[in-house]
Amino acid sequence: MADYFVVNLPADTDQPARWVVVDSNGTLKGAVATGTLDDAAKAAAELPVLVLVPGSEVLTLAVDLPVKAGARLRAALPYAVEDQLATDIEGLHFASGKPRESGLLPAAVVARTTLEEWLERLHAAGLRPAQMVPEYHGVQRMPNTLSLVASGSAVMLNDGGDLEFMFEDLSPAEALALAGVLDTPADEDDGTSPRHLVAWCDVAEQERFAHDWTALRAELASVDVNVMPDGAFPRLAATVAAGAGINLLQGPYGKRTEVAALLRPWRIAAGLLVAVFVLGLVGKGVDYLRLERQQAALQAQYVALYQALQPGDSRVPADPIGAADSIMRQLVGNNVNASDVFLPSLMQLAEAISRNREADVEAVSYRAGVIDVRLTAPDVSTLDKIQKMVSESGRFTASIQGTTRDPDGKVNSRIQIREAGA
Repeated sequence: MADYFVVNLPADTDQPARWVVVDSNGTLKGAVATGTLDDAAKAAAELPVLVLVPGSEVLTLAVDLPVKAGARLRAALPYAVEDQLATDIEGLHFASGKPRESGLLPAAVVARTTLEEWLERLHAAGLRPAQMVPEYHGVQRMPNTLSLVASGSAVMLNDGGDLEFMFEDLSPAEALALAGVLDTPADEDDGTSPRHLVAWCDVAEQERFAHDWTALRAELASVDVNVMPDGAFPRLAATVAAGAGINLLQGPYGKRTEVAALLRPWRIAAGLLVAVFVLGLVGKGVDYLRLERQQAALQAQYVALYQALQPGDSRVPADPIGAADSIMRQLVGNNVNASDVFLPSLMQLAEAISRNREADVEAVSYRAGVIDVRLTAPDVSTLDKIQKMVSESGRFTASIQGTTRDPDGKVNSRIQIREAGA
C-alpha cells in the first residue's frame, strides 16, 4: 500500500497551500497542514507528490475514440474535441483517462501556459509532482447517482457516468440545471438519468444553500447532504489518491525515465555481474595460456620423437605430429596393437632424450613388441639416466644391451624398450 503526499495548488500565489498524506486506499494518514509551497516541499520528504490543481482552469470532456492509449491517442485527441472548444488547439494540452463503462474516453484540456506556470511554481519550491489532477476529479463517483461538492465559491459535480464539471459562483441548483441533469421531470424519468443526489458541503454552505437542498428534494428522488467539518480538500485528496482522476502530466509533460535512477537499485547486482564476467575472461585467458604451454610441450615431444625416428635429420618439420605419425605407420604397418605400444614407448623415449640433450639417437627399429634404439652419449651416466626415465612410467622397461666407446670418447649403446611384464 503506497502513501502519497497530496498538496493543493492555490489559484493565487498569495493564498496558502494545504497538504496531507493519504494512502492508496484513500485513508488519511494525518491532519491537513497549511503553509507555503516551500513548507510543503520540506514536509513531502521522499513521498510521491500528487497535486490537485485549480479545476476552474481545466475542462473535462467525454469523447468517442477507437484508439484508447499510446501516441496515436495523443495525436488524435485534440482533433476529436476541437469542435467543442472555443480556443485554438495549438495552445492547449490534452490528457486522457481510463475509458468509462460506456466506452467513452474522459479527456482533460488545459492551456499549455497555465500548466507550465503551475510546474514552474512547484519546481521553484522544490516539488516534483508525480501526478497533477484537476481538483474536481476528487468528487466521488457513484453509479446512477449525482455527486456534488460545494466549497466556497465552487460547485463540483459528476453524474456517476461520463460528465464531470466545476462551476464558480453558482448555487448547487443552478449548477445542476446548467449541466442539464434536471431536464427530465421525476414523473417522466425513463430510469436512465440519475435521480439521487449525494452532496458534501462546508458548514457555511449547508445553511447558505438550505433553499437549494429543499428545492432539489422536490426535483429528485432523494437528496442526501453531508457536512465536511475540515473542508473539501481532505475528501478530494482521498478520492484522487485512491486512483480517481486524469493525470495532466502526459505527452511532453510526462515523466522522463532517468536511466541512472532506474539502474541505481541494481548497481550491486550489476557490479557482481561485471566481476563474474571479468573473472570468466581471466579464467578463459589462464586456460588458453595453459593449453598453449601444453601444445608447445607436445610439439617439443613430437620433434624429439621425429628426430629419434630420423637420426641425423636435424630439421624441425612444420607438422612434427603428422611426420612422426607417418614414420610410425611405416615402421609398424597396420598392426594396431604394435601401434599402441610403439608410439607411447617412443614418446617416453623422446621425453627422456629431451631432458638429456647430450645424447643422440642413431637408429630405431621395432620387431615383435621390442624397440631397439642405438644412441651415443658423452658418458655411461647419461645412458643410465635415459634408461631410468623410460622405466619410470611403469608401463615400459628399458635395458642397456651393451656399450662401447669410440675414439672420440663418446659411448655407443643399444637400449631395448618393451612393455612391462612382456
